[in-house]
Amino acid sequence: MGKGPGVQKMFDDIAPNYDLMNRVMTMGQDQRWRRFVVKKAGDPGSGMALDLATGTGDIVALMERQYPGGQYVGADFSLNMLREAKKRFSGQAIDWQASDANNLPYGDNSFESVTFGYLLRNVDDSLVVLKEIYRVLKPGGRVVCLDTTPPEKNILYPFIRFYFRFGIPLLGRFIASDEAAYSYLTGSTMGFHKAEELADIFRTAGFRGVDYKKFMMGTIGIHWGKK
Repeated sequence: MGKGPGVQKMFDDIAPNYDLMNRVMTMGQDQRWRRFVVKKAGDPGSGMALDLATGTGDIVALMERQYPGGQYVGADFSLNMLREAKKRFSGQAIDWQASDANNLPYGDNSFESVTFGYLLRNVDDSLVVLKEIYRVLKPGGRVVCLDTTPPEKNILYPFIRFYFRFGIPLLGRFIASDEAAYSYLTGSTMGFHKAEELADIFRTAGFRGVDYKKFMMGTIGIHWGKK
């Protein structure tokens, strides 16, 4: 069995406290990263933009406010996350949809941009998902990925590893009442693709002009490219 069912249940369980945990464990930096994602995705004009693994909707809501002329889809396979998103952004013109990133229910060449945060470390095969994203993007369409990346082994590495191994699960226990979920999330960070390796997977999927930028002492990577 792949990661899917377990990850889906985990995100359903932590949905009510997900936003607060993000603010606390990133020391408020997560909003800045999302603004960077939206800027890289650009204005879809009157076309459609898809935010996958939308969670509680921050990226797609920010994009809809920034570029109000577009048509926006926020998609996730966690129904509880989608419920939270609908509550938080009920006044915005966003179509919330249940969707599996391995098998997207959209036609070829549908979207001007596809964004996603913390999706690839939670799937079985990043290349399969990126090929699906490539399929639904229009030619010239933009992909932007926000995810964790394993920290480089430099002078800060022991401190970062300690925070990931002990600090974040402890926060998970006190804020979200779920230490196990945040132990998994930190473990999935340490075992995820390095930034350059992930860039190569984007290129293998067919994307061009692939590049990335790191944030938060090298533990967050934002990758982008074009079809």
